[in-house]
Amino acid sequence: MEMILVEHLTKDYGSGRGVFDVSFSVQKGEVFGFLGPNGAGKTTTIRHIMGFSKPHTGRTSVLGIDSWINPSEIQRDLGYLPGELAFPQNLSGLSFIAMMAKLRGLKDMSKMEYLSKKFDLDPRGSIKRMSLGTKRKLAIVTAFMHNPDILVLDEPTSGLDPIMQKVFTDFVLEEKDKGKTVLLSSHIFSEVDATCDRIAIIKDGKIVSTVISDTLRHNESKVYKIEFSTEGDFNRFIAEEKLEIQSKKTDKRQVKVLVNDAQINTFFTVMAEYSINFLSEIKFTLEDYFMDFYDENLTVEEGLKNVTH
Repeated sequence: MEMILVEHLTKDYGSGRGVFDVSFSVQKGEVFGFLGPNGAGKTTTIRHIMGFSKPHTGRTSVLGIDSWINPSEIQRDLGYLPGELAFPQNLSGLSFIAMMAKLRGLKDMSKMEYLSKKFDLDPRGSIKRMSLGTKRKLAIVTAFMHNPDILVLDEPTSGLDPIMQKVFTDFVLEEKDKGKTVLLSSHIFSEVDATCDRIAIIKDGKIVSTVISDTLRHNESKVYKIEFSTEGDFNRFIAEEKLEIQSKKTDKRQVKVLVNDAQINTFFTVMAEYSINFLSEIKFTLEDYFMDFYDENLTVEEGLKNVTH
């Protein structure tokens, strides 16, 4: 079941800013990663999903309900954590929690108490005097204390220290295990890689790739780094071209070669013909995949050709 749907969304702010013909869906129980640097179009897309902005063309919907036409209806089932926080500065954290609970008609505060303990939040002080990290914790508690079925997270760990970032990752995985649906927008590779089932990469307001996370984790092509013992072996290996060479460092007698799993026996048979100092596998990561698209010297099409999966 499609919980969130983005169909041909375009919002053009001029000068190449905005989002252009963006389409994707998030299924029930799925954690969907939305990966890109600041300014790529992640927040613009999320603002449309939340019903905060009207598209020029296309549409967004949550649970089949148009986001722009019925924003208040979709937000009942949503927990939204914005990237940029804005609080009423004259309230304490406790007062803000009480205000949000009243707005949502929330009577059972057990989830709030659980989240406050989990994120080590003391909400008694003035919001004005809170650190950025404490404000982020307060935003997390108030966004999810009504136990929503759908979580929309825009750069959710911004301002959190590494320990709390790990706690947040664990929280997302807990919610996933409960069948919650999550849209996670981020530029932090470890955060996306640890939680997401599918990942969309956005560049200059356009989706340039959507990949299943397991495809990257179980990539059939491997890169190996090899250092030869002698210059003669290095030169002979280069000249014979028996394997696909990705790069070489002549001064260090080193090469990187691309080997498909089906070729692994051939690879080791070939390498037995040479004297080498070491041979090691280089793990292919989400960051490698992402950077293929963000190499400024590559077009999107060239980036796609360079992805090894």
